[in-house]
Amino acid sequence: MKDIAIYGAGGFGREVACLIKLINKNKPQWNFIGYFDDGIEKETELDYGSVLGNIEDVNNWPIKLAIIVSIGKPLVVRHLISKCLNENIYFPNLISPDMVSLDTNNFVIGRGNIICSNCFFSTNVQIGDFNVFNTFVPIGHDVKIGSYNQFMSMTNISGAVLIGNENFFGVKSTVLQGVRIGNRNTIGTTSLITRKVKDDQVLFGCPAKSLPLPHKE
Repeated sequence: MKDIAIYGAGGFGREVACLIKLINKNKPQWNFIGYFDDGIEKETELDYGSVLGNIEDVNNWPIKLAIIVSIGKPLVVRHLISKCLNENIYFPNLISPDMVSLDTNNFVIGRGNIICSNCFFSTNVQIGDFNVFNTFVPIGHDVKIGSYNQFMSMTNISGAVLIGNENFFGVKSTVLQGVRIGNRNTIGTTSLITRKVKDDQVLFGCPAKSLPLPHKE
């Protein structure tokens, strides 16, 4: 089996450790060796494993190692990936064995994605890198998704939707048919997106409306 570690030792990191166990139960393939985290002391013992270090330790890792990034903030994930300079490190997709794809011949996926239990992908779906699909996320037909997006549990993406990069979709949020979503948007819990969203918006409601961004001094 191949060695794998999780970057991010919080609650989602523990969930990902359980997902690795579930994958191995279905078909043994990963040897989970522990966590990396920038905010927890090295060698700290946690559920399912210990902390192996931080980004410096990742960049000094001497042999091939798969890493899954389990951090819930898209911009933080992108920044972390940019700091990983070790050629021994690679980022596989971690996919729950109960994931359903209606058409595997027209399902395109990049690297570093996490697909949790009970997710559904229709036909002609394209996915970039380092996206997180939490539990019970259905993705409709002819959907294109960029990179570094976070889809919380029960997010619903209808058919022919185009999604950019670094967006966060709250629990039970919904995007209607044919809508385009730009980059770096935050969509609130249970919100309904009915029309095009540009960039850098915070949206909430049913239908969702743009909220004022916090003032920066």
